[in-house]
Amino acid sequence: MRKLLFLLPGTTKQFFAGGLTAELKTLRLAQQVCEAAVVTYRQREKDTLFLDDVLKEPLGASGQHYIFVVSWGFDVPRLIRRIGDRPIIYHAHSAGYGFTLPARIPIITVSRNTMGYWGEKALSSLIYHLPNEISPAFENRQLPRDIDVLVQARKSSEYLLRQLVPALQKCCNVVVLDRYVDDLIGLFNRSKIYLYDSAEYWGRYGLTEGFGLPPMEAMACGCDVFSSVNHALSDYLDPGFNCHKIAGYATDYDVQRIVEAANNWSHKPPISPQFFEPYRPAQLEKRLHVILQDVNLFFDYMFGSSSDHLSDHSSGRAIRAKSDIPRLTYRRVAYLSAKRVFNKVATKLKGQ
Repeated sequence: MRKLLFLLPGTTKQFFAGGLTAELKTLRLAQQVCEAAVVTYRQREKDTLFLDDVLKEPLGASGQHYIFVVSWGFDVPRLIRRIGDRPIIYHAHSAGYGFTLPARIPIITVSRNTMGYWGEKALSSLIYHLPNEISPAFENRQLPRDIDVLVQARKSSEYLLRQLVPALQKCCNVVVLDRYVDDLIGLFNRSKIYLYDSAEYWGRYGLTEGFGLPPMEAMACGCDVFSSVNHALSDYLDPGFNCHKIAGYATDYDVQRIVEAANNWSHKPPISPQFFEPYRPAQLEKRLHVILQDVNLFFDYMFGSSSDHLSDHSSGRAIRAKSDIPRLTYRRVAYLSAKRVFNKVATKLKGQ
C-alpha cells in the first residue's frame, strides 16, 4: 500500500483540540495497516516532516508513493491546491465548511451524518465510513460514584450552563469542568450523570458535530447520559434506550428527570460492551484495512499501478482517467428542474 502522510497544522499545545486527538489516533491505527507519518504545514517541528519540503521532492524519490490525508476543515481547499494532482484522501469530521471536492479525492467520514452530507455534495466521489476511536481505557471501573452530575463547559449551550446547571446545583453535587484535566476517565467513573449539549455551539459556526466523542466515552465508563442529538450524535445516541434527550421542554422537567436518574443510577441496566466494539481499535483496524485496499486500487486506476507509475507521476504526468459523472451543482439542479417542468408541459400539450 502507498504510504499515508497525515497533514496537520502542528502537534504542539496551541493546536490541541478534539480533532487533533482524533486524527493522531487515526494515524496510529493506520500504522498498523501501512506506513504512515505526520506532515505539519504551519510550523516546523523536530523529527517531523514539513509539507514545503515534501512537495519539493519528486514523488518517485526513494521508491515511495504517497497519499496525502487532509482533514483540517478551513485549511482543506488551500491544501488541495498546494498538493495538486497527487493522491489525496479527505478525512471528513465536521461538515458545513462550504467547499466542494473534485471527484479524484476519496472521502473517509467519521460519522454516517457526515457521510450523508458528502453523499449529496460529492455524487461522483468514493465515500467510506470509519468511526472515531474509543480507547479501551474508557470502561466502567466499578468504583463508588460521588459526583451526581458532570458537565464539561466547552461546547455547552447557554441553557445548560446558565439555566440547568444552577437549578441542579440546588439539589445535586454538580461538577463543571472548565479546563483540561489529566484523568477524565477517572472523573467519568466517579459520575452518575453526564450532560452534553452541543447543538447551539455548532449552530453558531454553521458547522456540524463531527462525531461527538464525550458522550460515548462517558457511556463506556458507565455514566447515564443526557445529550443533544444533533448531527453525528444521532449516529449512536438513542433517547429512551441508551441515553436521554437533554433540553426536554422546560428546565424544571430536565431537573426532574436528571435527579430521578441520579437517584436510581444503581438500577440502570448497563450498556453491553458489544455496543462499543465497532469503535474500538481492533474493529477499526480491520475496517481501515478494507478501505485503504479500495483506495489504493482507485489510485492505481487513476495513475497506473504503484509499481509502473512512480517515474511518470514524479515527472508530472497528468491523471490518466478523468471523471465523466455529472456533479450536482446549482447549475445542474436548475437544469434538471427546468427539464422536469418542460417535460410536464410537453406531456400536457400532447394530451390536448
